Amino acid sequence: MENNLITNWDSFLAPYEQAVEELKIKLKGIRKQYREVNSHAPIEFITGRIKTKESILEKAEIRGIALDRLEEDIEDIAGIRIMCQFVEDIHEVVRLLRARNDLHIIIERDYITHKKESGYRSYHLVIEYPVQRIGGEKIVMCEVQIRTLAMNFWATIEHTLNYKYQGEYPQVLHDRLIRAAEAAFLLDTEMSEIREEIMEANYFFSDKKKNVN
Repeated sequence: MENNLITNWDSFLAPYEQAVEELKIKLKGIRKQYREVNSHAPIEFITGRIKTKESILEKAEIRGIALDRLEEDIEDIAGIRIMCQFVEDIHEVVRLLRARNDLHIIIERDYITHKKESGYRSYHLVIEYPVQRIGGEKIVMCEVQIRTLAMNFWATIEHTLNYKYQGEYPQVLHDRLIRAAEAAFLLDTEMSEIREEIMEANYFFSDKKKNVN
């Protein structure tokens, strides 16, 4: 099936790989600018990835997506994940991305205010991002997930377990995952309550480190 429509997967995925690398550089640049002015950076760290050919084909089969519609109907061939210290940082990152003119947000999904039934929390954006290729400009879609470190810990564990159980968890495990998700969110809530203290401590530590160096 795939050979009729996509003969070179490396060529197909290349614009997505370029988009991920460029976005990572730009997001790290945002973080650096905050730190240069000794201000709290809402971005802790960034990761990115491209779906494999096998993962793309599996998703297309499950969702009934034709191979000539992959670019239009699969939003997360390219993916960026932004980790934040505080829930408030997530909203600041969203604000920063909304203000940029080098990308266009086409979908927003707030799974923090409206968590998934599984307990999953994160803020998702689907963006259109232009990459410059030798054949001209190509606009690709990329999913951006923005979450706290606690949310990411829970989501990583749940994602791993999902491979084993394919979403059909034993009830006891399901209940524990729900409780763990709430515990992670409680941790975020508590950290937000002492956010100012933590930020002051970070500034103190940074200044002390500079003086030592």
